[in-house]
Amino acid sequence: MLTFSLFLAIVPDTPAWSPKIAIVMILCNVLAIAIGRLTIQQPSVGPQLPSPALFGGLSLGALIGSTALGHIIGTGVILGLTNLGAL
Repeated sequence: MLTFSLFLAIVPDTPAWSPKIAIVMILCNVLAIAIGRLTIQQPSVGPQLPSPALFGGLSLGALIGSTALGHIIGTGVILGLTNLGAL
């Protein structure tokens, strides 16, 4: 029980949703899609999206993987900017 209490003490406060946070998350996802487009060896293998040109020609799996990375990057950026007082 003591360990759980210590864990709760070190968890940072998360900011409430705002349009600024949404913009940061969108930008991080766009960055991750660009990274995915450049680094995935076979980005168009698998089920295609209805409008592949909109997402850089990525398949469904590549897009989901890229946006998952974008959310991880976005979470870190949002928490970091909140800690700095920028958000």
